[in-house]
Amino acid sequence: MPHPYVLLSAAVSLDGYLDDTGPERLLLSSPADFDRVDEVRASVDAILVGAGTIRADNPRLLVNSPVRRAARTAAGLPEYPLKVTVSGTGDLDPEARFWHTGGEKVLYTTDEGAGCARAHGLAADVVPLGAGLDWRRLLTHLHDVRGVRRLMVEGGGLIHTQLLTQGLADELQLVLAPLFVGDPDAPRLFGPGGYPPGRLRLLETRRIEDVVLMRYEPTAPGTGSLPTAADHRWLALACELAALCPPSDTAFSVGAVVVAADGTELARGHSREGGDPVVHAEEAALAKTDPADPRLTGATVYSSLEPCARRASRPAPCARLILDAGVRRVVTAWREPDTFVAGADGSGVLAAGGAEVVVLPEHEGSAKAPNRHLLS
Repeated sequence: MPHPYVLLSAAVSLDGYLDDTGPERLLLSSPADFDRVDEVRASVDAILVGAGTIRADNPRLLVNSPVRRAARTAAGLPEYPLKVTVSGTGDLDPEARFWHTGGEKVLYTTDEGAGCARAHGLAADVVPLGAGLDWRRLLTHLHDVRGVRRLMVEGGGLIHTQLLTQGLADELQLVLAPLFVGDPDAPRLFGPGGYPPGRLRLLETRRIEDVVLMRYEPTAPGTGSLPTAADHRWLALACELAALCPPSDTAFSVGAVVVAADGTELARGHSREGGDPVVHAEEAALAKTDPADPRLTGATVYSSLEPCARRASRPAPCARLILDAGVRRVVTAWREPDTFVAGADGSGVLAAGGAEVVVLPEHEGSAKAPNRHLLS
């Protein structure tokens, strides 16, 4: 289901701590970085913190700049982003500043926690998610019901860990402060867990007074039927490649990317690449890989259109080429229509060969864009 763009934001000491164990919150950011955070807050639709952060820091989570608040209002947005928190028990202090500053608030909790939250009279929309907290269901509700397209997550460490290990974080904005905490009882940014493999992609580094901002994005594909943020990013790239195809009245324009399990791009291609009028995107991409590369067996192929099941121009259709390469996971934006091949079912061929096929219809519009003349 569609989710907001999830941006994790945190500041840490050089030894990886979010705070110390003193009675007052440890200020890790510089004044200029606090202003940058205010700018990011003003740019999003919602800000989320966990119940532990509310209890420990009693934050207000406001856009402090009146100029930025005025710009939001002028753009037809609420003065403040929606404030969101998550608590399994619903046992939160109704006097906390979170509930009494800024704009609208929402609490996601369990069925049992909803009763406790309502008994406390929390000044928020209380949304139960069932017997347990389900991040995918939470993000879908924010997207579909609350209209949230960009979500800023400001902690704490447990929530950051859960979103990263479940592949739901689109971006990490990490500020490194020039000090050490050294207290084993102090909270750390990330805890143990099954993190996505491989290296994150560095998007930006920026010096802000005496701290350094680093922006990263995860790149590792998912491993099953549940899509990750990286899956969406790679499929968006495949759709961009489709727009590079020479136009045709007799074939679709398709883009494809082959990505190893650790997030390394192995190859990319698009229809009619290199002047070949009949080459398909997946075929063009796979031709650039080494058939003996052991990474192919754990790779994912991203294709803007379902790989073909039958074709007249080559001995093997793309679904068969993918299976023969050892790839067992394919992510696509839309199923092949009957425009050129009646009853096309590349997904069926792939599934019969033991491959997982994931369809992300949120990208269907982008995938269809260079093919509109064939679909009208």
